[in-house]
Amino acid sequence: MPITSHGFPVLLSFDLDCETLWTSRDPKNAERPVIMSQGAYGWKVGCDRVLGLLARYGIQSTFFVPGLVIEQRPALMERILKGGHEIAHHSYSHRWIVTLSAAEEREEMEKGIAAVERATGRKPRGYRSPAAEFSAITLGLLKEYGFSYSSNFFDEDSPYLLEIDGAQSDVVEFPFAWVLDDAPFFNYSITLPGRTMQPPSSVLEGWIDEFDTLYAERRYFMLAMHPEIIGRPSRITMLERLIRHIAGHPNVWFSRCDEAADALRPRLKAEAVR
Repeated sequence: MPITSHGFPVLLSFDLDCETLWTSRDPKNAERPVIMSQGAYGWKVGCDRVLGLLARYGIQSTFFVPGLVIEQRPALMERILKGGHEIAHHSYSHRWIVTLSAAEEREEMEKGIAAVERATGRKPRGYRSPAAEFSAITLGLLKEYGFSYSSNFFDEDSPYLLEIDGAQSDVVEFPFAWVLDDAPFFNYSITLPGRTMQPPSSVLEGWIDEFDTLYAERRYFMLAMHPEIIGRPSRITMLERLIRHIAGHPNVWFSRCDEAADALRPRLKAEAVR
């Protein structure tokens, strides 16, 4: 039942926001060390725990990283790259796009590109926005700066080619959904009113059901996670159980986003002209 010659695509992606998850909400959080420590868990503990799990199963993934985090944690970036993973664009400071002027959004884009290029030796191929938001100019920036893929929209269960400026582009969109993101279930803080934590077992049940249905429908599976969240002991154990469940199905393909985009693009272009 392959949808590509590689098999059923499974994309386990990670947004390594660290402290920017909190400073983007309120710059004054930088003065609150306990709040900031919740983000620091990502680079101090969570990311290496994630890298260890992926290495045990021979999985290569994509890490969407704000440029500021790339600059602050070069040794961690080296460990990510050494594991064969992709580092993709996730803004520079994680400031929410809807709060930016057009000039500020362009600056975030350019500084993020430069940070990825310095760390990896090449420009980023993929883009995921902070807080899942676009402005009126974001799609145009993706085209202008030559991105190969995007992972931002919620309107499909299968990859597709983005329409930009009224025309089909070559930019592959990898849609996802909040139900396939760890933050809505686990990102608890006393500064986020109404947030509660879910037991990992119930989240695992939902993610397995999502995968099983998407697999049966021959679509694809995109999971968005944050090392500072999924890297907790009980949650990394949950993720390992999910990986085992997925790996027990025939013809699945754990992939980096850039490699999946290159594999899928020819078929998506052919389907678009039918």
